[in-house]
Amino acid sequence: MWKKKFFIADENDILGGKVADVYFERGRSILEKRNINPTVYGEVTPSSLPESWEWGILAGVTEVINLFEGIPVTVRSMEEGSLFYPEEPVLSIEGKYNEFGVFETAFLGFLCQSSGVATKAARCKKAAKGKPLFSFGARRIHPAVVPAVERSAFIGGCDGVAGIISAETINEVPVGTMAHAYIICYGDEIEAFRAFDAEMPESVKRVALIDTFEDEKFGALKAAEALGEKLFAVRLDTPGSRRGNFKKIIREVRWELDLRGFQNVKIFVSGGLDENRISELSEVADVFGVGTSISNARVVDFAFDLVEREGKPAAKRGKRSGKKQVYECLKCLKHLVVPVNIEVTDCPCGGNVKPLLKEFVKNGKIVAKPETVQEARKRALSYLEKLTL
Repeated sequence: MWKKKFFIADENDILGGKVADVYFERGRSILEKRNINPTVYGEVTPSSLPESWEWGILAGVTEVINLFEGIPVTVRSMEEGSLFYPEEPVLSIEGKYNEFGVFETAFLGFLCQSSGVATKAARCKKAAKGKPLFSFGARRIHPAVVPAVERSAFIGGCDGVAGIISAETINEVPVGTMAHAYIICYGDEIEAFRAFDAEMPESVKRVALIDTFEDEKFGALKAAEALGEKLFAVRLDTPGSRRGNFKKIIREVRWELDLRGFQNVKIFVSGGLDENRISELSEVADVFGVGTSISNARVVDFAFDLVEREGKPAAKRGKRSGKKQVYECLKCLKHLVVPVNIEVTDCPCGGNVKPLLKEFVKNGKIVAKPETVQEARKRALSYLEKLTL
C-alpha cells in the first residue's frame, strides 16, 4: 500500500530500480535464473525530434552519470548543452546487462524530458534575439521535478529561473517580479508598487506588474509615477481575453513612457509565449518570461538499443549495429557518425572536427566530472549563434 504523502519517487526508489517498467525486471529475473548475463553495448539515440525540430540541445547527462556511479558499467556521452541531431547516439552504456538493464526507464526519463525542455528553451532564446528570457514554468509541472526542469531550461538558454529551489540547484539567484495576488491583497496598485520598493533589497529590480486593475498604458504611467527612476521595467501579463492586438498594446505603452522621459524603462512580457510568439514580439518587448511552453515541452523520444553483444555487432532491425563515435564540424556544425575505430580529421566542408562522445564512467567510477550548469549553458548559447529556427 502506498504510504507517502506525495506521489513521487525518491532517490532510493530510482537507485533501487523501482521506477523501472516491469518487463525489465521480468527479463532480468529470467536471465539470472538461466545464468545468462552477456557483456553488451547500447546507445541512446533519437530517431526523430518533436515539432519538426531540426536539432536538439542535450540535458540530463549529469543525472545519468550519478545514477551509474558504483555500478560496474562504462558510460560515454556528449556533454550537457551539446548540439545533437536525429539518428545519432548521444550516450552509450557498456557492461553486463543484468547490472544495468533495469535502469533503462530511469536514464531515458532523465534524458528525454531534460533535453526536450532544454531544446524548447534554446528555441525561445534564439527567437528573443539576444534579449533576456526567464523560466516561469514551475507552476505548470509536478513540484517534485521543478528543479530538474528549470535546470534544463537554464542549460537551454534561459537567463534565470523563478523557482527558489531551482535557483539553488544551479547556484543562481531566483528571478521574479510581483504577483497579481499581491496587488489585489494590497488593494491599490500605486501603494503596492511603493511598498515593494520600500521593502525589497536594492538587488531586486523594480519590475511593476501593471495590468491587475488598469489598462496597460495607464498602469505603466502609474508605475512610473510611483517609482520614478527606480522603475526598471513594467510587466504585461495580460490574459488572452483582454489582449486584442498585443503588439499594438506594447507599442502604445512604449510611446507613452518615452513621451514622459522613461525611455530606460523596459517592457517585460509574459503569458502564453513560445518561440513563435516571442519572435513576433521581439522588436517591441525587452524581456520575456516563459512558462508552459518550456516546462511542458515535448520530450525527445530517445530510445536505448543494444548494438553489440560480447564484442560483436548485434542490433535489432532498423538500427545500425556496432560502437560509434560522433564528430562535430567546428565550422558548419555538421555531425558525422562513424564506427568507433574510424578516426575523422576533417569535414567535407573543410572545417576541423572534434569527437563528442567522451568517457564519464569507467567500471562504475566517475572518471570525468560533468561540467557546471553554467558551462553547459555557455555551450548551448554558442551553438545558438550559428543555428536557425
